[in-house]
Amino acid sequence: MKRLKNDLSEQEYQGLKTSLWLLRKSAFDITSDEKRILKNLFGYSPKLKTAYELMNKLTAIYNSPISKGLATRKIKGWIRQVKNKGVTFFNRFLKTLEINMEEITNYFLQRNSSGFVEGLNNKIKVIKRRCYGITNIGHLFQRIFLDLQGYDFLKFQ
Repeated sequence: MKRLKNDLSEQEYQGLKTSLWLLRKSAFDITSDEKRILKNLFGYSPKLKTAYELMNKLTAIYNSPISKGLATRKIKGWIRQVKNKGVTFFNRFLKTLEINMEEITNYFLQRNSSGFVEGLNNKIKVIKRRCYGITNIGHLFQRIFLDLQGYDFLKFQ
């Protein structure tokens, strides 16, 4: 986007402003107007289109009701596709994926993830940063409780 901001006119760049958010959305949830914006963006960056398509292929693997063995084979095939396309966006991710393939593909055994725990830990870290200077640990826990559940708890009905 930094390169495009320098290369495009202000009006052309404004038309692409929401495109980074669109790249994170599921391909099934994108409206026709959003597809037009993405098509415009991909016109300026064909490598980004390739990366977007590869990302959606990996997402499709994780959304498929398949066994761990088949998932491992499909993910290894996806890795080969990425390497064959010459896209460098995924290099660090590929390294992590190859090193931790066994643990990552364990997801396909019961389809459990640690997403809830990771999200909760992140919320608590944000609260701790916001509450810098609170010396009473009880007040910190009150703040965590209020931010996570307290508003529903305190609703007057």
